[in-house]
Amino acid sequence: MKLNPNEISALIKEQIKGYENEIENSDVGTVIAVGDGIATIFGLKGAMVGELLLFPHDVYGMVMNLNLDDVGAVLLGSDLEIKEGDTVKRTHKVVEVPVGDGLLGRVVSPLGTQLDELGPIEYKNTRPIERIAPGVMTRKSVNVTLETGIKAIDSMIPIGRGQRELIIGDRQTGKTSIAIDTIINQKGKNVKCVYVAIGQKNSTVANIVAKLKARGCMDYVTVVNASASQSAPQQYIAPFAGMAMAEEWMENGEDVLIIFDDLSKHAVAYRALSLLLRRAPGREAYPGDIFYLHSRLLERACRLAPAFGGGSITALPIVETQAGDISAYIPTNIISITDGQIFLVADFFASGQRPAVDSGLSVSRVGSSAQVKAMKQVASGLKIELANYRENLSFSQFGSDLDAETKRILTHGAVVTEALKQTNWAPMNMTREIIELFAVNKRFLDDLQLPEVNPFLNDMYEYIKDSHKEIVDELETKKIFEGDLMDRLSKAIKEFKESRR
Repeated sequence: MKLNPNEISALIKEQIKGYENEIENSDVGTVIAVGDGIATIFGLKGAMVGELLLFPHDVYGMVMNLNLDDVGAVLLGSDLEIKEGDTVKRTHKVVEVPVGDGLLGRVVSPLGTQLDELGPIEYKNTRPIERIAPGVMTRKSVNVTLETGIKAIDSMIPIGRGQRELIIGDRQTGKTSIAIDTIINQKGKNVKCVYVAIGQKNSTVANIVAKLKARGCMDYVTVVNASASQSAPQQYIAPFAGMAMAEEWMENGEDVLIIFDDLSKHAVAYRALSLLLRRAPGREAYPGDIFYLHSRLLERACRLAPAFGGGSITALPIVETQAGDISAYIPTNIISITDGQIFLVADFFASGQRPAVDSGLSVSRVGSSAQVKAMKQVASGLKIELANYRENLSFSQFGSDLDAETKRILTHGAVVTEALKQTNWAPMNMTREIIELFAVNKRFLDDLQLPEVNPFLNDMYEYIKDSHKEIVDELETKKIFEGDLMDRLSKAIKEFKESRR
């Protein structure tokens, strides 16, 4: 066999040419289809999942699918100017957002750009929106209470710093109100707050920001807004962006409260993306990894050990149910990820019980270890009393001749239910909650008419604060009933009751 040098030279040149094309093909691609915020790109052989891509007109995208012949990406901006044949470049970066104190008091997009009129956002650092959650050995147990200022929650479903507590219920049952009241109650408690609005109306978010401003709370709050008018990719990355912002403070030893309002709409946005990317649909058309999506988000909320910063992120995800169906796919997923749930019932809300908390279906799996001892002393029997009351109430509707014990249970239960009612935007301090629940627990109010219960409690607290300030101070300092403190408080309540006659 005779070798022809010209043939060998031509073959080598062809291989080198192909190699250069391969290099070019790994960093640059061509749009072959675009629409609904999704782009299919030929090329980009070296692209990685989650990598940021640069499209023409300064539009960014994120790699979501790696197929054999093409790459599926979601656009983080408008797809109106992107067309077939456009060149796409790799950035060799992942999606990052600005972090730090410059975000406090601001309303930002999921990419960290300003949405308010306060000028450019000042920041020194950025963080990737996706990150592996802290490991078990870097965490510390939850043992510091996060005060919500809501009697029904602080007494029966306590939340600790570093906990993940789900707020769940139908539309218009007060889920967001609980979250906003909790943010308002963090004023002066050295807790930074991140409110992530997913799929909400812009007017609703503006209303919330106005209420926070009116109460002087925006100084410690960052609002991340992925409104209903924004694309599904923006709604998809919003909670991850908010979590990245919160993690910066947590790792610097600070406590953070983050609200996801709501993860039902987040799941719908992810379902839309997945179906457009031609991923296989599963139950209720959600993709199979929807559980992993929310678990990798919520697992990042924790309390760190002092050696690793010592901060905490407390997550309050919100989920909307349909006709109270707590056993639907997304609700059960998130219930199994979180450390408990606050279940709100439409019937309670309609009957005037606000907040409309169902104490039977609501639970806190770790918060009781962080609950203030004095609160534990006065509220330990509340859940049982309410359960007993509701059971007897349903039976009492069938008969008029009730024995004395049943009447006593019904009277006290009605007083407890009335005492747990609270207006919006008015969270209470922990000491006031303890004193009011002490009076309820010791049955000082059982002889009152129901409309008199809350005015009585309000006047009683003001009287004790003015005439027996030492009791309030002792409770605030020690946070436990010891010695003769219970007797002195009982005596003060009796004094006040006598003075009203």
